[in-house]
Amino acid sequence: MTAAPRAVSPGGDIAGVRLDADDETFRRGVRGWLDAHVVGEFAELRGRGGPGDEEIGFELRVEWERMLGEAGWIGLGWPVDHGGRGASLSQQIIWAQEYARAQAPARVNHMGEHLLGPTLIEYGTDAHRRRFLPGILDGTERWCQGYSEPDAGSDLANVSSKARLVTDADGSEHWIIDGQKVWTSLAHVSHWCFVLARTEPGSVRHRGLSFLLVPMDQDGVEARPIVQLTGGGEFCETFFSAARTDRDLVVGEPGDGWRVAMGLLGLERGISTLAQQVGFERELEGVVAKAREYGRTGDPVVRQRLAVAHTGLALMRWNALRSMSAEGVPGPEASISKLFWGTWHRDLGELLVDVMGADGLVVDHTEPGVEPGPGLEQRLFLFTRADTIYGGSNEIQRNILGERVLGLPREPS
Repeated sequence: MTAAPRAVSPGGDIAGVRLDADDETFRRGVRGWLDAHVVGEFAELRGRGGPGDEEIGFELRVEWERMLGEAGWIGLGWPVDHGGRGASLSQQIIWAQEYARAQAPARVNHMGEHLLGPTLIEYGTDAHRRRFLPGILDGTERWCQGYSEPDAGSDLANVSSKARLVTDADGSEHWIIDGQKVWTSLAHVSHWCFVLARTEPGSVRHRGLSFLLVPMDQDGVEARPIVQLTGGGEFCETFFSAARTDRDLVVGEPGDGWRVAMGLLGLERGISTLAQQVGFERELEGVVAKAREYGRTGDPVVRQRLAVAHTGLALMRWNALRSMSAEGVPGPEASISKLFWGTWHRDLGELLVDVMGADGLVVDHTEPGVEPGPGLEQRLFLFTRADTIYGGSNEIQRNILGERVLGLPREPS
């Protein structure tokens, strides 16, 4: 979907060679636009909206998303014939770097722009793309992911949510969906959900699953936020009780949902991590600032851990670039990315609390009118405990890499 990249360092130099004139012009344009628009209320959200902080200023961030859409900054690397700008890889990296520099508000539709959109471009029909890509590109339709279930988390093939085709009196056909999903991020503020459901009665494991596009605003869908230790409730459990969606809103063929679902996860663990790393870079800068504030930069152990974190972020970016240079949809080797960034982010949260010492154990009493609760630093620590579990636990990622990439024997049942 993109051209093979030139190597890029975290600082923005490309293989030690200066960016070409078009890239430099693009950078100036991006920087000028962000400087002109991250002002006023948007500037008050600098550095906010990341992990464990997703609910802060949400409506204002929705407005920001629409502004990005109007300016053509959503779907930057999508092909032009699908509504994107067809930006080169170096330009996509420049955008991520400048977005981090400007500390622009955290985005609200990662699932739509970086997961569902590229999946529809790869696997969807022309009708799917005409219907759904514009709403992602203009920032008006948000998506959530209906994969995990109480008994199907890392073992996603154990999905038990069901969907069946029914014919209405007027002859139209619909899917009727029944089941429960969990950890459905931002389901309570999403317009649509892409749902993995079992559509072939009696099927087991990877067979008989379908990838359905389901509207959230209907009587048969209930999203219940799950309040976490961070104080936020962006994770939800979502109940489908005779929920409906049109027959043609299945991506790929019915029963072929596993292939589509795995293709989406490959995209998640490749291209979309560049956007995720914008937030990681911002968080690492915050940890360095805290180390200075607490006078810990002279501690050799802290300095070493900061260096490891910086190096890890650089490696993460190189791996994302390698994934983007591969032809077609990333395969099981994309699990390297999830395993690495989940562990890195957890370690960053631990480092931040260690830098703060006893202060890292005290709840925040500073926001007027707000009940005492975890501060931003504590929220990062608490939220990142889940990074090595959700989206496929570290243990599952190691199994995938060992069995499907290295060809090692399967783990005993």
